[in-house]
Amino acid sequence: MTPEQLSTAVRDVLAAAVEAGDVSLPDGVPATVVIERPRNRDHGDYATNVAMQLAKKAGTNPRALAELLAVRLRESDGIEAVDVAGPGFLNFRVAAATQGELARTIVEAAASYGRSDVLAGTRVNVEFISANPTGPLHLGHVRWAAVGDAMARVIDAAGAEVTREFYINDRGGQMDKFGMSIMARAHGRDVPDDGYHGDYITELAQAIVAEQPDILDLPEAEQLVAFREAGYRLQLAEQQRQLEEFRTRFDVWYSERDLHEQGRVEHALDVLRSKGHVFEADGAVWMRTTDFGDDKDRVLVRSDGTYTYFASDAAYYVDKRERGFDVCIYLLGADHHGYVARLKALAACAGDDPDANIEVPIGQMVKILDGGTELKLSKRAGTMVTLGQVVEAAGVDALRYSLCRYPTDSPLTLDVAQITKQTSDNPVFYVQYAHARLSSILRNATELGIDRGELRPELLDHERESVLLGALAEFPRVVATAAELREPHRIARYLEDTAATFHKFYDDCRVLPMGDEDATDVHRARLWLVDATRVVLANGLGLLGVSAPERM
Repeated sequence: MTPEQLSTAVRDVLAAAVEAGDVSLPDGVPATVVIERPRNRDHGDYATNVAMQLAKKAGTNPRALAELLAVRLRESDGIEAVDVAGPGFLNFRVAAATQGELARTIVEAAASYGRSDVLAGTRVNVEFISANPTGPLHLGHVRWAAVGDAMARVIDAAGAEVTREFYINDRGGQMDKFGMSIMARAHGRDVPDDGYHGDYITELAQAIVAEQPDILDLPEAEQLVAFREAGYRLQLAEQQRQLEEFRTRFDVWYSERDLHEQGRVEHALDVLRSKGHVFEADGAVWMRTTDFGDDKDRVLVRSDGTYTYFASDAAYYVDKRERGFDVCIYLLGADHHGYVARLKALAACAGDDPDANIEVPIGQMVKILDGGTELKLSKRAGTMVTLGQVVEAAGVDALRYSLCRYPTDSPLTLDVAQITKQTSDNPVFYVQYAHARLSSILRNATELGIDRGELRPELLDHERESVLLGALAEFPRVVATAAELREPHRIARYLEDTAATFHKFYDDCRVLPMGDEDATDVHRARLWLVDATRVVLANGLGLLGVSAPERM
């Protein structure tokens, strides 16, 4: 019996008690009843404090309400015992056969186990990298490349329709400086001080000249544009390649240029004017974001007629909403903390609910140590640490898991030596090793000719089996909570706890027969449980974009 099934059973009993006139609930039966796993297993398999929550509304005391519900719940299929504890807790023990059936449910569900429909019907846009196409993706992008992708995966697993979006900052003066830097290198000249430096600029220049030998004969103005556009194309392709190698994939690569060239900025200003929050002052066009908590009003069009970057932000948000997204998530770095209030105010000025239609999680910086030395970057100076170099140093699995393991609002320091060592105190190794061990057990069973056959769930009645089944039952709820709170780190911590629970089970419960022993139905039932655990660990690692190795 899963927590969801038990929650439904409690709700059904409440509804029946109300209908029979035994309980009065003026506000009706709650939509959900929270079921938890007690820390102390002596208190049962599951518990709820629903009687304590509803007693006042029901005009009775919590313990009396709990006793009334316990009588009815004891008649429910799959519930072995119900006890009332303390001021009104309901503690449950579920029947071994009922709980053991979960192993079959998980194995048959396979990759779909853990998915739910809690966010079904919601369209979510997750924008988690916004970068200039003027150089490789660097250390500053690495945290969001992992966490943003994992966040999108868990939201998708909760039933929402998710679009992953990369915003290309391909407009403005930095693009001309980029083209000028490449052109200078192509002619063997020094790059201007305010240009882009580094070996990659020289490599781009060489690649472009090799591809277009006549480019050096163009007039200087045309040549600048040609180098800029060719460099843009090559560098964007390199960013896409790096992200693909990091298992981070985007559904949409959205160009800031297109936003302007296709008239979407003008359209957005018309939309915002119609909402009554755009005004003119000092020859400029403003949006009155102070109406909604911003620290100052924002300029959209300068007095010289040029658009501000905030005008692009406004147009981009309006465009997202017109594309049908219910929730727009912007994952920003710590240096963009000031954007939160203005983006929230922007949503309100567009007529939306800033608490529902837009979310702006802020991620703190990550430091990565390699050989005891912090990897640092300076994009223009050319001392760049690229995403590719970090991946090469740590590996995709170790880096993704370690970045996703912590709340994004906490500063993070990762030591390459620590996150890549193959010992049990390294979380990613610990979880992957558990999956490999589970896979090995199943392989060994096949080699021994043991067919697990039909599951007899009532045989999974050992204390360790019960605890492990309880942990596996929690997985869908953990995924749903991670999706609703936008916290993929909950998946990683769950996997570590479940791996530890499996190892304790394996220490106490022999899965395969010893020596010349014949396989029993208990062995076969435990093989079902082993396979179910393997499925859960694989699905959880998949949500983090981390591989589930079968051998280590």
